[in-house]
Amino acid sequence: MGHFEYPRPQLVRKQWQSLNGVWDFEFDDEHAFGLPSDPIPWSRQIQVPFAPESAASGIGDTDFHSACWYRCRFMVEERGRRTLLHFGAVDYQARVWINNHMVAEHEGGHTSFTADITDELVDGEQTLVVYVEDDPADLAKPRGKQDWQREPHSIWYPRTTGIWQSVWLENVAATYIRRLRWTPIFDGYELGCEVLAGGDACPGLAVEVRIWRGDKLLAADSYLLVGQEANRKIALSDPGIDDSRNEILWSPERPTLLDAELTLYSGDQVFDRVRSYTAMRSVSINRDRFMLNGRPYHLRLVLDQGYWADSLMTAPSDDHLRRDVELAKAMGFNGVRKHQKIEDPRYLYWADRLGLLVWEEMPSAYAFTARAMTRLLHEWTEAIERDYSHPSLIVWVPFNESWGVPNLTAVQAHRNAVEALYHLTRMLDPTRPVIGNDGWEASATDILGIHDYDPDPDKVRQRYEVTDPVRTLFDQRRPGGRILTLDGFPHRGQPIVLTEFGGIAFDPKAPSHHTWGYSRQKTAEGFLEHYRALLKVVNETPMFSGFCYTQFADTFQEANGLLNADRTPKIPLEQISAATRNAG
Repeated sequence: MGHFEYPRPQLVRKQWQSLNGVWDFEFDDEHAFGLPSDPIPWSRQIQVPFAPESAASGIGDTDFHSACWYRCRFMVEERGRRTLLHFGAVDYQARVWINNHMVAEHEGGHTSFTADITDELVDGEQTLVVYVEDDPADLAKPRGKQDWQREPHSIWYPRTTGIWQSVWLENVAATYIRRLRWTPIFDGYELGCEVLAGGDACPGLAVEVRIWRGDKLLAADSYLLVGQEANRKIALSDPGIDDSRNEILWSPERPTLLDAELTLYSGDQVFDRVRSYTAMRSVSINRDRFMLNGRPYHLRLVLDQGYWADSLMTAPSDDHLRRDVELAKAMGFNGVRKHQKIEDPRYLYWADRLGLLVWEEMPSAYAFTARAMTRLLHEWTEAIERDYSHPSLIVWVPFNESWGVPNLTAVQAHRNAVEALYHLTRMLDPTRPVIGNDGWEASATDILGIHDYDPDPDKVRQRYEVTDPVRTLFDQRRPGGRILTLDGFPHRGQPIVLTEFGGIAFDPKAPSHHTWGYSRQKTAEGFLEHYRALLKVVNETPMFSGFCYTQFADTFQEANGLLNADRTPKIPLEQISAATRNAG
C-alpha cells in the first residue's frame, strides 16, 4: 500500500523524490502550539498520504480534531539550482516550514500547491513541518461528503483531516517550465499549447515542442517566450477521411493519446525538459444532444464517490485508481460523475489512458456566506487550472442539488452565486459544457441534469416519455418534489441527462437499519432484475442524452453500489454490463 508514482502525470520530470511514508504526527485540538520550535510532543506516527481518520494511516482516529502537526526528516537526494516542494492536497488550511522557515500557506482541501524551498535547505538532513487547521464543524468551507456529525449519517462519510495526497520534491533549473496547458482545437485540427516559465527571467528563452502518436512524429517546432510565456497553436496534418481521422481522435472506445516532450532553452543552454501528453477530441452541445468529436454521443455514466473503506478519499495505491477505471468500463459505462470530490490527478491519468469520460464536481459548502462563496471560488479556480488539460474531463459542475445555495427559488444572492460560477467557469474554460446546479432548480446551464430516485421503472417511463416536456415535465411534474428550472430560465432545448437515479441498496450481510439506499432488494436475482428494468427505461427514453446511475460502489453506510466497498461485484460484471448497455 502506498503512492510512489509520479504525482503530476501531464508535466513529468526525471528528477523527483517522494516524501510519502512514515512521518511524526500530533493532534493539537487546543491549538497549543504555533511554531515548529514549540515543544510539540510528537507522540504518534502517521503513514502519509493517508488521513489520520483512516485505518491506512496507522492512526484511525475518527473523533473531532480541529488541528494537527506533521514532521518529516529527509535528505535531498539530488539538488538542482532550485528545489520545489509539492503537496497534492491538504485539508483544509496548511502552513509549511522547512528548517523552521515558513515557506508556504494554502487554503483549500482539494487542490495542490507548491513552495520553492531552495533558500531554506541546509547541508545534511532537512526538517519539514506542516500545521493543518480543519474545523470539523465549519459548514462554510467546501467539504463535499465529509460529515459534520461525530458518526457518519445518511449520505455523508467520515472526515478527512490534513495531508491526503502525495508530498514530493522536484529538482529544477534556475529557469523552468512552471505551467503547461493543452487545448485541442478540433475544427482546425490544431493543439493549443500554453507554456509559462518560472524562476529567473532569461533573455532569448524559447521552448521546443515535439508531439508523437506512437512512433510517428506529428509536429516539431520552437517558439520564443514573451514575458516568460508562449501561447501557440500547433497545426496537425488533417487526414480528411473519417477512417483516418478516427485513428488520431480520443474517445472511450479508442483512447488515443499524443505523447509530447517540451524543452526550455536559450541559445545552446537547456534549462528544462518535461514529458507530457494530450489528445485530439472535442466536447460540445448541439441542440438537445451531447457531442463528442462532432457526433452525438449517448452518455452512460455512473456516480462515483471516490472513497475506500480503510483509506477514505485516498486510494490505497495507484493500482486501485486504475482498477476503478477498469471496473467502470467493465460494467458497461463510458464515463463517471465524480461526486463531491476533486479527484487525484492519477485517476484522471488512468481515465485518459484507458478511455473513460469524467465529470468534475466541486465539493459543496453547506452554509451560504460571503466567506463560503469566496472559499469555493478560490478552490474551484485552482481545480480548473490543475485539471484543464485532461482529455477525459468533459463537464464541469460547480453546484449539486442546491447544496450551499438552498434558497434558489427565493433569494437572489443564491441565484447570483450559481450564475456567477457558471459564467466564471465558461470564461476559464470555454471548451467544455458547464452545469451550474445539477439535479434541479437550474438557471445558467449547458446541460439540464435531473435527479429522480423513483424506484418504479414504469413510473419513470411514464414521467419522461412525453411529447411535450416543456408543458408536462417542467410545468406540471416535479421529480423529487423540486422545480427543474427557476423562473426566468425556461428549458431552451439543452440536452437532458438523468444525472442521478437508481440507488438500489443490496447488502445481504448487513441489517437494513445499518445501511442506506433509495430502494432495496434482498436477493442478487431481485437486484439484477430491478437494475435491468430501470436501465432499459433510461436507455430507451428519447428525451435523455444520457444518464448517471447511483452508484459505483458501496460507500460506508450507503449500500447502493453495483460493487461492494472492496470493489468486488455484487452480481457478475458481464450481467451488469449487458443491463447498462441495454443489451440483454
